[in-house]
Amino acid sequence: MTAPVPAASKDDGTPAASETPAEVDNPRSPLIAGFIGSMFLVIGSLGVGWLAPVSELRRLPLFIWMRTEAAGVALSIVLLSVGGMLLVRAWLRLGQRVRVWGQEARKATLQAIVAWGLPMMFTVPLFSRDVYAYIGQGRLMVEGINPYENGISALPNYFQLGADKMWTEAPVPYGQLFLWIEQFVVWVTNVQPEASIMLFRVAAALGIVLCVIYVPKLAGLHGVNPHRALWLSAANPLFLTNFIASVHNDALMIGLALAGLYYCATRRVVLGIVLVTLSISVKPITVVFLPFIGLLWAGKGASWPRKFLFWALTAGLSLALLYALGAVNGFGFGWIKGLSAPGSVWIWYAPVGLLGLIVASIVNVFGLDGWGLAKWVYDAGKVLAVGIVAWQVFRGSHDRVMRRLTLAFAAIVLLAPMIQSWYVVWLIPLFAVTGIRNDWQVKTLYFVVSFFMVYAISDQLEVFPYLQSGDVGLALVLARNAAAIIALLFALYLIFLDPRTKHLFSRRDQPLSNTVI
Repeated sequence: MTAPVPAASKDDGTPAASETPAEVDNPRSPLIAGFIGSMFLVIGSLGVGWLAPVSELRRLPLFIWMRTEAAGVALSIVLLSVGGMLLVRAWLRLGQRVRVWGQEARKATLQAIVAWGLPMMFTVPLFSRDVYAYIGQGRLMVEGINPYENGISALPNYFQLGADKMWTEAPVPYGQLFLWIEQFVVWVTNVQPEASIMLFRVAAALGIVLCVIYVPKLAGLHGVNPHRALWLSAANPLFLTNFIASVHNDALMIGLALAGLYYCATRRVVLGIVLVTLSISVKPITVVFLPFIGLLWAGKGASWPRKFLFWALTAGLSLALLYALGAVNGFGFGWIKGLSAPGSVWIWYAPVGLLGLIVASIVNVFGLDGWGLAKWVYDAGKVLAVGIVAWQVFRGSHDRVMRRLTLAFAAIVLLAPMIQSWYVVWLIPLFAVTGIRNDWQVKTLYFVVSFFMVYAISDQLEVFPYLQSGDVGLALVLARNAAAIIALLFALYLIFLDPRTKHLFSRRDQPLSNTVI
């Protein structure tokens, strides 16, 4: 009787399928951990997320306990802090568990985006309350008030909308397309805040879907592994929290821009310009993409006259479309005025903001106008950013046009005196599709994600004034400090103590994810 051949061998000496190592080594664990972290955000948001004063949720017993009792607020802070950092760890661990960046890695990444992002669709807005400004601006549109000329204080009972006070007199800094989205949302929901938030999240989800589709496509054009680029960007916890939990319109802006760049890079330039222009009509900052699109259109080896011709064609087509959009709603290019909307002038972690703070502090010691001089520092940063953009437009290889665009966009963000976490998220997909090496570059991304997650967790919390005794604002200070300490301790654990993740930050790692195809 012939002995059976073991199932784990083949006649040609190659391992059987059962011996072939999986592309991803058990992704279930980080997927579940990230889902738990996302659920912690949902529960924590009930106590310290941003609710409109008119929200009916304030009357529910669970919300009352979590928002007005010290124990409920403390629980919310712990869940929020731990949940956010669990997402960071889950993202890092998912990347480590990838042996080969192939189709299985893509499947695991898509599962992560859904499993981690879907619960955030049901959070009370976290880390920002800009969505309530969107509702107020939509009301302006519905009531026939020009939002480029008026802040939301033009509305009766505007303070019940829940928007930050900076929006009371500020004109809208958004383009025509987003004004129509705001108008539609408010018209459909009749200003019901939770229904409005959900529709704005649907718009953000559309932007995320566009990123999921076009990040891999753009990465493939640049010889970058598309599945790793998708993990670096769309599964990134900073990406998901800013675009879903915080409900920022930047998701739609960057999604449309990436789609447009892809079509421009594949010689369907008119369609690409239309999509990028729609991105501009959400948030005008992507206007900086246009000169680089002109270079793509002109083609490799184009002479200077040809470049200037296609720059003119690109600008003309985009401006014509913007003019048509402005003619339809009757507001023209009023969004240009809205770009001066007031906000925080500087922040301490922005390089230019920190430099201005140092200059102001030193000069004030001598009794001089330190903040006046700091403004010169801020303006110098903006001038330097414009210079870098111009350099990237006029100098460099055609094969690196997309990377040049990315560096130009990064200069605008990093040389501003004020950097918000969602500004950083604009850059991550662009760097991912043009290449983030598995060395100091990806380590920098790990640190950036960790830092901004810690900062976001402690930056904006709504702490009910009933908790405040004695010193006004003491409860808010204590809450923010507690959130910062918990998140920071978790981040330090990831960086220095966690046996699974500390190597990602401390030395050249050779993770399972080092192999790409």
